[in-house]
Amino acid sequence: MGDPGLTDDTVRLSMIGQVLRGRWRTLVVLAVLGALVGAGSSVILSPGYRTTSSVLLQGPREADELLTQAEVATSSVVLDRAAAVLGDGETGADLRDKVATSVAQGNVITIETTGDTAEQTQRMADQLAQEFVKYSTQIIAGSGDAAVQLAQERRETLRQQVAQTNQRISELSAKVNEGKTTVESVQLRTELQGLRSSIESAMSSLNAADTASGLGNIVVLGSAELPSAAAAPTLPQLALGGAALFFLIGLFGHLFTARTDRRLRDEEEIAAALGGPVLATLDVVDAQPAGTGLRAKLLRDDKPWNTPRVDVFADEIDSDVQYRRLVSRLPHRRLLVLAADGDHAGQASARRIAGLADRWFTVVTVSPVRPVVEDTDAEGVLVVSSLGSRPAWELVGIAEACADAGLAVVGTVLTRPVRPTRTRSGAPAPSDHEALAGTA
Repeated sequence: MGDPGLTDDTVRLSMIGQVLRGRWRTLVVLAVLGALVGAGSSVILSPGYRTTSSVLLQGPREADELLTQAEVATSSVVLDRAAAVLGDGETGADLRDKVATSVAQGNVITIETTGDTAEQTQRMADQLAQEFVKYSTQIIAGSGDAAVQLAQERRETLRQQVAQTNQRISELSAKVNEGKTTVESVQLRTELQGLRSSIESAMSSLNAADTASGLGNIVVLGSAELPSAAAAPTLPQLALGGAALFFLIGLFGHLFTARTDRRLRDEEEIAAALGGPVLATLDVVDAQPAGTGLRAKLLRDDKPWNTPRVDVFADEIDSDVQYRRLVSRLPHRRLLVLAADGDHAGQASARRIAGLADRWFTVVTVSPVRPVVEDTDAEGVLVVSSLGSRPAWELVGIAEACADAGLAVVGTVLTRPVRPTRTRSGAPAPSDHEALAGTA
């Protein structure tokens, strides 16, 4: 049973600490690789410097008209003219991907530009705003002469109407004041009130006509701001994000692998798979041969990262006392001491058991994938295996191979590789390259 004081969160934090301690070299390499990938992606993802310029369209405007003006600001004519004035060797088509327009409140068109330098971005925004105003003004002027003449005639007509109405109001007012209150006077007062409404309507129309005469006014609201820094995401941000992403992928990849590992670590499950009782569980310090791969040579962390650390000296673990006690409990008959290929801690323990026994013990090694036990005159099998080194189906296969040879599994000896944290004076401390085989 697990310790009731250990919560799931405590176990997860402990595993994270083990990964960081046992695989820090790999995680650092992944972080550096992620930083390089992030820095390389800045060529595509980093927009560079960014600024905006604003253009005000005076007078009342419809929403569709504002959207049309925003499209005019990014038209090929405006972009080509701006590119020609800037003289940076870019065409209008090149500027199209660097320019974006939007409609803000208050009849304002915003022109957003991006560039490689702050000065270039500011010049581009200012020039585009100026070219947009020029082009839009030309469009209005080309079709505005007839509209201006029509507006002037309309205003003149309205002024005449206002004058006539004012004269009629004056006449009616004089008649009403001279006579007594009669039916006719009431009718006159009513007509007077209607005329006053007419003149107010005429004046409103005149004001609207005067306002409409200013529709062609388009002005730039100052110069674009000089960007003080590159827009996000910048190269440092992408490099830092890539490093963090790859680091987390490596960290959680180790945790996921440990979570999905099917190798048995429970003594009862191992005993059930082999069909024999667990006679002892021995802590061992296993000096697994160093790997020959590139990772082993460069990073020196090709060993299991979840080997438990114990606060003892190495010679306190590798003592013959626990082996002698085990041998004294074994049955007095000839046994095969069986270990699996690749289980260095199990093979070392099997040789020590056979060496300490005063009876005839034979050490054999079988393939865990396709185990075959040869027929001998032995009377049973003692299986030696490391905790967490074999999945259930491999252990079941070893038990079946023993049964096929007519041998019964008399018991199982489990070894638990550990890493001592203490060293004797003058003894070199074990390095990460001398990590231990097996898992706990």
